[in-house]
Amino acid sequence: MSENLHPVFRKGATALISGAASGIGLATAHFCYSRGMNLILLDVHEHSLLEATSQFPSTSEIRTSIFHLDVADANAWKVLQQGISTTHPSGIDFLMLNAGCSVEPEAGKTVWQDPEYFSRTLAVNTLGYTNGIAALLDTMKNGKESKPRAIVLTGSKQGITNPPGNPAYNASKAAVKSIAEQLSYHLHSDHPEISVHLVVPGWTYTGFSAGRFPSKPDGAWAPEQVVDYMNRKMADGVFYIVCPDNEVTEELDRKRIVWSTGDVVYERPPLSRWRPDWKDTAAAEIKDKISL
Repeated sequence: MSENLHPVFRKGATALISGAASGIGLATAHFCYSRGMNLILLDVHEHSLLEATSQFPSTSEIRTSIFHLDVADANAWKVLQQGISTTHPSGIDFLMLNAGCSVEPEAGKTVWQDPEYFSRTLAVNTLGYTNGIAALLDTMKNGKESKPRAIVLTGSKQGITNPPGNPAYNASKAAVKSIAEQLSYHLHSDHPEISVHLVVPGWTYTGFSAGRFPSKPDGAWAPEQVVDYMNRKMADGVFYIVCPDNEVTEELDRKRIVWSTGDVVYERPPLSRWRPDWKDTAAAEIKDKISL
């Protein structure tokens, strides 16, 4: 693990992590706990949360709290905020909004025929983030000391390059990217002690993929690798933390993102990288493009 730590990962600071029962959220909890941070861990899966967080017992120096919470429920966030203001009066130092879901349309319907597919996906993957910001941002702004604090929102490459197949998920993560950008801009002048970061995992072996693969594929990263990469990029002051994996390099990610943006700039049809009449051209240009 890198020892080039972002200063928010310090003994006695408080981390709040949603989606903490598994995957990147759980790996981040391990990272924070190992550095002496207090933990406030949230997840909608109560049994999994209890099981996972038994690894983080409270001590004389570290306090661990867990909350069974649906991030789509704005009222639940309000109740949580009231409790935190009492138990952690100095506020949250590290806020990681990470909970997410991938929803299937109702049996017999396409994604375009099932409004619930869209509404539930956006409720969790987008409003679950804005609910958390609304409930907790003031507790981060009102810190009595000007020690560094940080907010991390977990995005997705699908919210940037927008591959076909799951439009609700892509749209929800595209919205998270936009929200993170706006939040960073908003805080930059008045609260420079609060850094904002968008972490964009590559292929990562989490609960999302465990059902399809009984063990981690060689091409995937473990969640701990994502967290270590995230910390190093945060320490360097990077906002867009686009993670590689064991198959896709940072360079290839950049080329794919540039191609997708080029659809707008060069008036190509949308999602040209996957269209039969464009995909060979896209693949060739992405492969041969000068290094970025």
